[in-house]
Amino acid sequence: MTGAVKVAVTRRLPEQVEKRLAALFETTLYEDDKPLSREALIERAQDVDVLAATLGDKLDAAFFDAVGDRLKLVANFGAGVDHIDVAAANARDITVTNTPSVLAEDAADMAMALILAVPRRLVEGVAALREGKFEGWSPTWMLGRRVRGKKLGIIGLGRVGEAIARRARAFGLSIHYHNRKPINPHIEEQLDATYWESLDQMLAHVDIVSVNCPHTPATFHLLSRRRLELMQPHAHLVNISRGEIVDEAALAELIETGRLAGAGLDVYERGGPNEKLLSLSNVVLLPHMASATVESRLEMGERVIINIKMFADGHKPPDRVILGLDSEA
Repeated sequence: MTGAVKVAVTRRLPEQVEKRLAALFETTLYEDDKPLSREALIERAQDVDVLAATLGDKLDAAFFDAVGDRLKLVANFGAGVDHIDVAAANARDITVTNTPSVLAEDAADMAMALILAVPRRLVEGVAALREGKFEGWSPTWMLGRRVRGKKLGIIGLGRVGEAIARRARAFGLSIHYHNRKPINPHIEEQLDATYWESLDQMLAHVDIVSVNCPHTPATFHLLSRRRLELMQPHAHLVNISRGEIVDEAALAELIETGRLAGAGLDVYERGGPNEKLLSLSNVVLLPHMASATVESRLEMGERVIINIKMFADGHKPPDRVILGLDSEA
């Protein structure tokens, strides 16, 4: 590409990342940290070569129709791209990149924290102390469920799922998983993992379910009311992937009525949790922070910069999103 590459950023990024972008490219930064309106997002994407987008930016076919012909790269700050119509972008000769791999370990740490916190009632215990309800040790008070020896069912054993499985094995959980097809036999052997072709059968068999697949039209409400009802009453659900994969209203109702034991959620179907989930003491709710470490954010920014630099130099960016291949959540 000849001339200075014009880049527009849609959210505040770590200061080091913003400085690098400004030094390397003709960059328009965003001083606020609130999501841009639809109109402002379209305006920002016009007359630039690259849009450095984030999860909160809905880039659909109408968006790409509206931004004009100059935009040629959407460098997404994040691994998941369900907010981007990649097919529509490609049809307009716009490349889409993401930042895979860099958040897998941090996301797995958070999933493992929830796998421990929910059955052992850690957040309930903290609340009891803060509310003055602790009157000393009791043999029958605040009893949770042992984690060791339980069966963990992972939906989507990709990078994040594998990292969770390795942690879970160290805590004595047995690993079960459901993918569209089995993983590499060598990795399966390392994890001592059991593959379930039928998601329904796996849900009925395991004690803890971890959701780690991407959100696509095919995975919307993959965990429907019918499937959630297949889980055992003592089972717990953990989701750090995408909220749309779980029927959130059904999940809240089943937990409220004792049909499920609890859940740990970092993502929600409509941005934030519904009121019923907020009222349940056996649900641990986090504000979409599974990848929120300084190290992860800096590495994500570096991947964005590498993708833009390769594009600017006339090469194919290394993290192009290819239709038909799952993106990491």
